[in-house]
Amino acid sequence: MKKKILSIVVLSLTLFVFNSCTSDNTLNNEVPIATISVSAQKVESEIYNSDELEVMNLINVYRISIDLKPLEKSNFISFKSAEHNKYMIANNVVNHAGFEARSESIINTLSATATGENIAYNYNNAQSVLDAWLKSSFHKENIEGNFTHFGISIQIDSKTGRKYYTNIFAKI
Repeated sequence: MKKKILSIVVLSLTLFVFNSCTSDNTLNNEVPIATISVSAQKVESEIYNSDELEVMNLINVYRISIDLKPLEKSNFISFKSAEHNKYMIANNVVNHAGFEARSESIINTLSATATGENIAYNYNNAQSVLDAWLKSSFHKENIEGNFTHFGISIQIDSKTGRKYYTNIFAKI
């Protein structure tokens, strides 16, 4: 009799434990998924401002219109673009100085095989900077180039209010 009662108690405890673990696991699995989703959206909005997203979208719309594949965003490439904008603003210049180092960093970090860079200064909106780049054979070549990824930074000089643009392309 004691053996039968002990068996029932063990079976009951086993069922209770398994049911409890199943419920907790379901709840634990649901919470991180929602957190990851919200976090991913938050990260994107913290990395790219609306102007940057618009330029990237316009570049991809243009590429698709000429039967090229759209480019994928790269946060690392955008970070390197932001570094260059900070340099240009701090030094009050508009140039490609240091591109070799940026390119080498992208190649080493992302295993890229090719890079290109477009810069611009003092354009008011995404469409105007894209139009200017497409009128320049050098910049247009980068936009139409055999690249797979890109990054961008658009920063405003707090002293002058002028926008600085750095757009880097990479084949990864």
